[in-house]
Amino acid sequence: MTDPDLHKNDPENPAQASEPVVSKPYIMPDDPETGSAEALAKEAADARDKMLRTLAEMENLRKRTAREVADARIYGITGFARDVLDIADNLQRALDAVPAETRANADPGLKALIEGVELTERSLLNTLEKNGVKKFDPTGQKFDPNFQQAMYEVPDASVPSGTVVQVVQAGFMIGERVLRPALVGVSKGGAKPAPAANNDQPNNAA
Repeated sequence: MTDPDLHKNDPENPAQASEPVVSKPYIMPDDPETGSAEALAKEAADARDKMLRTLAEMENLRKRTAREVADARIYGITGFARDVLDIADNLQRALDAVPAETRANADPGLKALIEGVELTERSLLNTLEKNGVKKFDPTGQKFDPNFQQAMYEVPDASVPSGTVVQVVQAGFMIGERVLRPALVGVSKGGAKPAPAANNDQPNNAA
């Protein structure tokens, strides 16, 4: 008698052995099948988007680096320039110490010394200006705390109140920044100042 289960479990008869059924993975409608034209187009679009983002980031980096280099070129000498201003101040003090009458009646030796000090001061200021450091004298301007430091008030009714009437120490700019504010005396008790026009920067003095 033949056993019906014998053929079912017979290893030499694999055709009759049960095989597992593997179902195909479900593909979402928005997820194109790999290798299709739609999938390739999506990959190309993603690659293009990444490339554009990278280019934008590189351009921003280039601009930022250019600004930093320009700032370093202009403002890198700030500390040195501030120290040099002490020399300019001492030269100016030396010239101011000579009364006008003494200068007018000075002998040739003293006149040569005064002219030498004046020449040295001009040369120093020209060198500073070549490196972006400019002297400014705000005499006659409306007081601006961004560029000037008020030392005292001067009763003067002939000019609008708040006008710079005396400069104790000249100010200096480096690029668009104040290297040192001018020390000034400001008028008090005059007429009210007229509405100020756009005065974002001080007038430069030679």
